[in-house]
Amino acid sequence: MNVFQRDLNIPTSARGFVDISRFIEKLLVESRVTVGLCHIFCMHTSASLTITENADPSVHVDLLHFMEELVPDGSPAYTHRSEGDDDLPAHVRSVLTDSSLSIPISNGRLNLGIWQGIYLLEHRYKPASREICVTITGNDADGTKS
Repeated sequence: MNVFQRDLNIPTSARGFVDISRFIEKLLVESRVTVGLCHIFCMHTSASLTITENADPSVHVDLLHFMEELVPDGSPAYTHRSEGDDDLPAHVRSVLTDSSLSIPISNGRLNLGIWQGIYLLEHRYKPASREICVTITGNDADGTKS
């Protein structure tokens, strides 16, 4: 079994979705794994990962709106405001989504549905640089170490 690991630095421009699928696919090719598992971990508490619609951008607009209604910025109920009105809401949104994803690898490709993409979800107002750890484990097509 082959184990391949790389850290990615992903810049964000503000609150929203960043499609990281192409970065993960590039690492999969580099790993040479054709059958296995891709694990992606976000090393932050105010950003997260998700698999969601990759065809219609209005889905992301609606999801952001939903999160803003569910966890409003600047609520007087929050005591943690060290970095501003979006500080605690960013942490809550991160808890409600995922800090890691595992995706099967089949035939040398991520085994995602036709309308699925992998996204880093930035929960803060300001741009940030986010660290993502990608671990790919598996074998080549004939079951031997890649």
